[in-house]
Amino acid sequence: MRIFFVTAFCFLICLNPGIANSSYDGIFRTSETPSTNLKPFFKWTGVLDNFKKAHASEGNCVPSSKNKCYKKEWLDFLDSIKGMSSREQLNAVQKKMNEAEYILDIINWGVQDYWATPYQFFIKDGDCEDYAIAKYMSLKLLGFPSDKMRIVVLQDNNLGIMHAVLAVYLNDETMVLDNQISQVISSEKIHHYSPIYSINENGWWRHRKN
Repeated sequence: MRIFFVTAFCFLICLNPGIANSSYDGIFRTSETPSTNLKPFFKWTGVLDNFKKAHASEGNCVPSSKNKCYKKEWLDFLDSIKGMSSREQLNAVQKKMNEAEYILDIINWGVQDYWATPYQFFIKDGDCEDYAIAKYMSLKLLGFPSDKMRIVVLQDNNLGIMHAVLAVYLNDETMVLDNQISQVISSEKIHHYSPIYSINENGWWRHRKN
């Protein structure tokens, strides 16, 4: 699949010291350069805006053959795991979201790259960044801070393709929620990914190999 990433021009003009570097080591053993300028990432900011509108407008729902009540089902699932530990919640969200079918954007949306909101993902399934977005929003509603989560766009060196995962900073570890790996796993155990950039609601980070 193709994933939108920052051009060389944007790398030169968009980086600024507006975000302090995380106290954690760079994801997948990289050095990070931060920026608060999210304007080039219109697909991500579009997801944030569209999700906020959809989440606010979704009212009470009565399940029927034509109405799956995705919001209620999602919130019921999140309610069911609220009492769990943070690590258990990561595992539950990983398992639940990975049950969706992987479908390429060109088949789902008729374009090479489309970033879907969780509600769109629940209706039509999706590809790697859609899994990551749904996990991000699920954990956010569970109370995980945005600054402890990032969607990471990377190169899968084994398959030779672009990919996206969710990274979550938990205690002293960077945990990875990946639709290609069934279990939540420490980033230290993954050696075939080369991150290009990572992003959350507060900014983005360019990654370089150390």
